Amino acid sequence: MIHVTRTGTVATIALARPEAKNALPTAAWQALAAAAAEVADARAVILRSDVAGIFSAGADIREFEQLQSDRALRTQFRQAMRAGIEAVAALPMPVIAAIDGGCFGAAVALILAADIRIAGNLSEFAITPARLGIGYPREDVARLQAQVGKGMASLLLFTGDKLRSDEVHKIGLVELKTRKAIDTATAMATAIAGNAPEAVRLLKRTLRGEQTDQGFEDAFGGAEFAEGLASFRERRNPVW
Repeated sequence: MIHVTRTGTVATIALARPEAKNALPTAAWQALAAAAAEVADARAVILRSDVAGIFSAGADIREFEQLQSDRALRTQFRQAMRAGIEAVAALPMPVIAAIDGGCFGAAVALILAADIRIAGNLSEFAITPARLGIGYPREDVARLQAQVGKGMASLLLFTGDKLRSDEVHKIGLVELKTRKAIDTATAMATAIAGNAPEAVRLLKRTLRGEQTDQGFEDAFGGAEFAEGLASFRERRNPVW
């Protein structure tokens, strides 16, 4: 259901459940958390689908019938989904979500855990809990609101309407719209992986609000800065 591959220092986490349009059951969310741990030493990570025409249909609705009567399973499902999404969000290197095809329900929460989202021309998005009579986890609502603003988050959640790639790009749900998201994401991840890895991680911590002034100052005494200066003076590519 979840495949991990590597090309040099770029890792890929791929959703691969073609028989269910990449709908993610409880076990898949748990596998996603394990996959994130597996790529923790990469310099950049691509989150994508290995199934043509779909990123993910979201959580596996076929499990939902059991949740009607089993309170313990509800908690298990929520905790598994939380673990998978937060494991992606907690990765220390940049994560790029490449969305070619449909991205629905909980899959939108998953791509919001990435740092950069790229939508292919044929991608579609919808957040549909209101059409099923359920809610959306508070952590995911907070990320959605931070990404697109309260008003647009309200529109997406309350209506459940489907939006095309140009529309989600316009409202800021995705950062880039391109002909083929996976190709663009691969080129971007390769470029990121060519930069100083600890500096990139430092910048991600800063974006999260976790970086201190001391950490900023300490970087000037580090090996990466020494190599960066040396390569600049010697007019050569740095070796990280």
